[in-house]
Amino acid sequence: MSGDQKVLLKGHSSQYVKLNVGGRLYYTTIGTLTKHNDTMLSAMFSGRMEVLTDSEGWILIDRCGNHFGIILNFLRDGSVPLPETNKEIAELLAESKYYCITELALSCERALYAHIEPKPICRIPLITSQKEEQLLISASSKPAVILVVQRQNNKYSYTSTSDDNLLKNIELFDKLSLRFNERILFIKDVIGPSEICCWSFYGHGKKVAEVCCTSIVYATDRKHTKVEFPEARIYEETLQVLLYENRNAPDQDLMQATSSVRVGGVSGTSMHQYTSDEEEERTGLARLRSNKRNNPT
Repeated sequence: MSGDQKVLLKGHSSQYVKLNVGGRLYYTTIGTLTKHNDTMLSAMFSGRMEVLTDSEGWILIDRCGNHFGIILNFLRDGSVPLPETNKEIAELLAESKYYCITELALSCERALYAHIEPKPICRIPLITSQKEEQLLISASSKPAVILVVQRQNNKYSYTSTSDDNLLKNIELFDKLSLRFNERILFIKDVIGPSEICCWSFYGHGKKVAEVCCTSIVYATDRKHTKVEFPEARIYEETLQVLLYENRNAPDQDLMQATSSVRVGGVSGTSMHQYTSDEEEERTGLARLRSNKRNNPT
């Protein structure tokens, strides 16, 4: 504008100057502006840099003036309360860096870092109803793994290893959820109507496999509930359900290749249920047949 000119300004520390910072007007002393030697304001008002003035003697600074009052208070006192919101702190940080006020910039950065909420590694929904479970599965684009764990559903006493195996199932669920949380939706169900410990695996909104970890066993004249820990089977089904990440149906050849111990044919929509007792029975039958072939009578 007409009348604006650049000058080198150097005066006594008690001399007042008029500042127009982005349309905000401030009145302070040269001593305040030059109190910290390593700042841009110190260079501007100690004669080391030219400043732009208008016809009325206002020194023009082409920056936002919203937080310039905080900057002046920091130069006066060496400390200042920071704004309450992250947005305002970030704005003050930008101005502090522009004016090369290192201490104030560091205070703003520490405040912003302290306000950042830690992002959880993974979140496991704990469902409140079967309807909610179905909604979660249908709304997610990921395959799903659900663990039902309800120790109080038992009608009989537990075998000696059942409690330990129940804890192992829960620990495995936690480990798998940490490892695959970005690819699989993990859900924990503690309100199941009848199951004690059961894994369900879903792909494209449909149940594709199930691993039941409980069975009834007989000890003398009494029934007992046995909780097992079929770790290998659970790992296998978890890897199998990853085949449902894509919207298209899983490749049948790949499903067959990764199902070395499945019984019968594999299809993209069929459901398979296993228990550890059944696996042992199948393994035992296969061993007997092998021995019979190798040692014919």
